[in-house]
This record gives sequence, C-alpha cells and structure tokens, in this order.
Amino acid sequence: MTELKHYFAPTSLDQAVECLKDGDVTILAGGTDLTPQSQAGRLKIKQTLMNIRHIPQLSGITLEGKEIRIGALTTITEIMEHPLIRERLPVLVVACDHFASDQIRNAGTIGGNICNASPAGDMLIPLLVLDACVELASMPENKIYRHCMPLSTFFVGPGKTRKSLCELVTSVRIPLPAEGHVAHFYKHGTRPALDISTISIGVAGTFRDGTLSNVRVAFGAVAPTPVRASQTEQALEGQRLDEATIEKIAQIARDEVKPIDDVRATAWYRKEMIHNITKRILSHVAQA
Repeated sequence: MTELKHYFAPTSLDQAVECLKDGDVTILAGGTDLTPQSQAGRLKIKQTLMNIRHIPQLSGITLEGKEIRIGALTTITEIMEHPLIRERLPVLVVACDHFASDQIRNAGTIGGNICNASPAGDMLIPLLVLDACVELASMPENKIYRHCMPLSTFFVGPGKTRKSLCELVTSVRIPLPAEGHVAHFYKHGTRPALDISTISIGVAGTFRDGTLSNVRVAFGAVAPTPVRASQTEQALEGQRLDEATIEKIAQIARDEVKPIDDVRATAWYRKEMIHNITKRILSHVAQA
C-alpha cells in the first residue's frame, strides 16, 4: 500500500496544476466519494494528497456570454439553490433534488461527481443532454493551458475518464438553451433520493408545433459509462409526438441499451424500465 507522504492545500490554480506535474497525486474536493472508496480499499491514496477546496477560481456559477459556467467546487446544494440554474437549467435542479441526502449535497461537488465517472452518476445524465463540456487545466510548461472536452466523450469506463494525471477539472460549461427548449430527467431506484439509480434517463430538445428537434437522449446505469442514445435520438428527431410515435421510440430506446444483471436489478428489468420511462417522459413533453 502506498504511504501518504505529502499533504498540499493550494490557494491558486497555478499552484494546483504545478503540483499535478508529478502525476502521483490524489485530488480531494468534497470527499464524499474519495473517503468511502479509500476506506473500503477500492481506491489507494497516492503519495501526495492535494486538497483543492481553497482555490477561488474553482467556485461559483456565472453567465459568460452564451454559456453558464459552474465551477468544479460548486456543491450540489449550491447548484440546486442558484437562481440562474433554477431559471435557465431547471432540469439540473430536478437532478440535484434526487442526489443522495442533504449532508452529501452540502459537501459533494459537481467536479467530483464528474470525475468519479460512475455509470449511475446522478448529475451526468442531465449534463449530457444539456451538451455540457468539461474545462480542463494543466501546465505543460510554465503557463496554464485550458481546453474543453464534450462530456459525451469524457467517459471511457467505470471510474475512468480521458482526463490525464496532470490535468485538473476546473469547471463545467453549458450552452444557454434556446427558446422552446425542454429537458426532463428521471431517476429510478428503491429510494430514488438516497440509493444508486437502477436506471436514469434524460431527454432534451426544442419542442415546437408538437415535434422535437435538436434531440438529446442519455441513459445511466445501463452501460459501463453514462451514454448518449444515438439511435433513439435519430429516431426521435423531427417526429410529431403522437401516441404511436412515442411507443415506437420507447421500443427503440429499450432495444438500444445493453445493461447487465447486478444486485440492483436484472438486465430485463432495466430494459423494461427504459421503455416505460421513455414513454412517460415523451408523453409528458407532448402534453405540456
């Protein structure tokens, strides 16, 4: 077992990304995933533990041009209560309300939820259908380099992302939704607000004259990563949401996912839930 040798609490982004050049660093933010995983032996703390809680550049929710920027250290509670999020991105408020307990929401961060990369991560599905991207910072030489990566390409496996060891997630950026934009999120579990989801679904698009365009559909807990449902999106694009179309789309969604059996549900049950909840969400959109 690697023995912790250094504890570092940077107060600036420069200090943090400079520390990451070494590569042998574990990042601590809210600790709601890191602490239980390390105690259970599923994650080993590296030789340096870096606490990023004191870096002001990683906090806050701001409107920047045509994007909403949510700092990586922003807690789930802060997102749920922020007036800009409630007005422009209400689907995130719904997801926050189904995120664990009050205590976890008060400590858990959006950056941590993204980097944990759970196939059942509660915030990941609504972020996917909102076309969010992850902002990453590194210091390859003596200057900070930033770039954004679409969340749809960020995840590569359970607990694994395309973020390199020398990069730090600094924020998530979400384009402002266009007029007529609708977005829905549903999480199914034994106790949806406290348990890991059995399945989760996000649907978004522009709804005009009974049809959806610019469609985004994402599923959680049915694959090794949160996934965009490309077949379902293509079948739904530009379609009028009548009863027959909704049933057809729900069947396509059910057949697109390839879940597994585990302690929370069978693959068959997950596929049926995808069918039923997709149908429910689309019916709700059509009646709104």
